[in-house]
Amino acid sequence: MTATEPILHVDMDAFYASVETIKDQSLRGKPIVVGGLGGRGVVTSASYEARAFGVSSAMPIVRARRLCPQAVFLSNDFRAYEDYSRRIRTVFERYTPLVEPLSLDEAFLDVSGSIKLFGAPVDIARRIRSDVAAIGLPCSVGVAPNKFLAKLASTRAKPDGLLVVPHDSVTDFLQPLSVTALWGVGEGTADVLRRLGLKTVADIAAVPRNTLQRAVGDAVGAHLHQLAQGIDERPVTPDEPAKSIGSEETFHRDLDDSEEILREMLRLCDRTAARLRSKGLCGRTVTLKVRWSNFKTITRSRTLGAAVDTAPEIYSVARSLYERLDPERPRIRLIGVSVSGLSAGPPKRQLDLLTTSVRPGWREASAAIDEIRGRFGDRSVGPAALLDTGPDAGGPH
Repeated sequence: MTATEPILHVDMDAFYASVETIKDQSLRGKPIVVGGLGGRGVVTSASYEARAFGVSSAMPIVRARRLCPQAVFLSNDFRAYEDYSRRIRTVFERYTPLVEPLSLDEAFLDVSGSIKLFGAPVDIARRIRSDVAAIGLPCSVGVAPNKFLAKLASTRAKPDGLLVVPHDSVTDFLQPLSVTALWGVGEGTADVLRRLGLKTVADIAAVPRNTLQRAVGDAVGAHLHQLAQGIDERPVTPDEPAKSIGSEETFHRDLDDSEEILREMLRLCDRTAARLRSKGLCGRTVTLKVRWSNFKTITRSRTLGAAVDTAPEIYSVARSLYERLDPERPRIRLIGVSVSGLSAGPPKRQLDLLTTSVRPGWREASAAIDEIRGRFGDRSVGPAALLDTGPDAGGPH
């Protein structure tokens, strides 16, 4: 094995469920389902014992209960998952500073500069797996010449495995796969390709690029042509800045009372503001996302003259966007609030005309709230309007 496979993709196996087994050793070997436990909650993680019954991530909890009624069902504990994610990140950074997290439970690593210290990429992968196992968590690792191939390899190594795609074996590994293995091929694109008789990556690789571009568009066609040759020139980018910060909830029952809807919106604005401040960010664009009871989803945004990072400022804009919606709107299934156009915070000045309800001193009050929550938990203090707990929710997704 040479150093021509310097990219690792490390993916934790059933991460949330695995963390739960560390918290409670009696759960080991049992089917575990983690997620929002309300009627409209969804599965965020399922142990492999639960997956044997057909349970999978993003599945409605109601269906998971039907498929595996004997499973242990647990609510999300994001504080614990974030803690273990930080521990895993510390392991990665022992071997390379070039770590690109994709989520709490997976990351790309470029180890090309670490070979003299730690050996070949496959040896580094083995050491990482051992160090992560010492924390109590299983992971799967793909080792390959680029990010696209490394992620494919880690997927095929699951569970708790290691797969290397050598530079000189890329074609043999890649071309027998279905076209759906290529990034960017969803159901619609796959249908177009199949109608052209293109079922495997080998089929795509054999088609001229301009033919693909005529079939699926210039950008997508060029992209698929590159991937089918095993080419992916994207570098591993450490700590890529977030494009937006937000929160959303799917409710246990549809909401149609405006007072209740606005209270839940305030809750989401408060959560979003806290996340912004915890990351030292502020933003200028507030976006409201609404999914109606008929599953139609809309978004409305407003870009402000100055950045914001407090709940009253964000709520003022989100509420205004909501009140401009069709008064005959259906009941609401989901609400989301996010802030984009991010920059390092705190904001240099407060809003004026659009946020007349924001009083002086909110920044100091928000800082005090952050400190109290840091010591006593997220529910220890918050807006008075949220003292009524509101509807059961499936939890943040």
